[in-house]
Amino acid sequence: MSEKLALKKTTLQGGKPGPHLLVLGGVHGDEFESMAAIRRLKRTVDASGVRGRLTLVPVVNEGAFIRGERTAEDGLDLARTCPGRPDGSITERVAHEVSSLIRTSDFLIDLHSGGNIMHFYPTVGYTLHPDSEVLDVQRRLAEAFNLPIIWGTTSQLDGRTLSVARDARIPAIYAEYMGGGICSPDGVDAYTEGCLNVMSELGMIEREQPDNRTVHTVEDDSDQSGLIQVNYQSPVDGYFNPTVKLTQSVVPGDVLGEVTDPMGETVEEIVSVQTGIVLCLRVFNRVLKGDSLGAVLVLE
Repeated sequence: MSEKLALKKTTLQGGKPGPHLLVLGGVHGDEFESMAAIRRLKRTVDASGVRGRLTLVPVVNEGAFIRGERTAEDGLDLARTCPGRPDGSITERVAHEVSSLIRTSDFLIDLHSGGNIMHFYPTVGYTLHPDSEVLDVQRRLAEAFNLPIIWGTTSQLDGRTLSVARDARIPAIYAEYMGGGICSPDGVDAYTEGCLNVMSELGMIEREQPDNRTVHTVEDDSDQSGLIQVNYQSPVDGYFNPTVKLTQSVVPGDVLGEVTDPMGETVEEIVSVQTGIVLCLRVFNRVLKGDSLGAVLVLE
């Protein structure tokens, strides 16, 4: 029989009625900005001034965090395993618990980053929910979160916290901020401010909204939009040397980087097939065949 699992969380119950906002971090064990921001929220939010309830889970995937990696020891990606099962492997049980918690909420924020291997330009996203009322709320929350990129993507991808929220008709947003194996102080600041902005938008706290930082808003309902792992995959095992930078404009034919075999005898150029800006880029140079090397955000 599998050991009973419980997520470590903090619940701040406000003094007045209001919505239940759930904020998740550490769905992957190497995404540190989310964890630090949620710890800061726990220290700084005064429950007595909150309308409603704020639930904070800084490290959803403790097994992965202990390993300092994206996944726990069973190798399953938690963001592909929801809603999980209570009697499964460690990741399946975590997926079951976090899915159950999501269903108790009214709104969800799921914070991510590029982890150990990627830099991801600051982005807030949501699924293009088939229910227009839910979608309108998600757009409003993403705007309030206030990052440079707003990205709406297909609602058809399963296994995620956002798909659990989708099925329960709970408005949900997620965010990405840098990564690369470190905790960006700017990312912690932006995530903390973003969550407070959303709380204000939902009427949970009194707070003046900051100036709008959004540069690009893109909605893409194509198959697998938002699935970074399928973009620009390495053709061989080897060493990836990027030749572009985040937010750099590219067109079809531009070289994003090159992969060489360990001896440097074979060089494979990675060529853009899209027009847009570099949204994320691999910074961990060792690559295996099939690893994603980055993604281009198509602006039109």
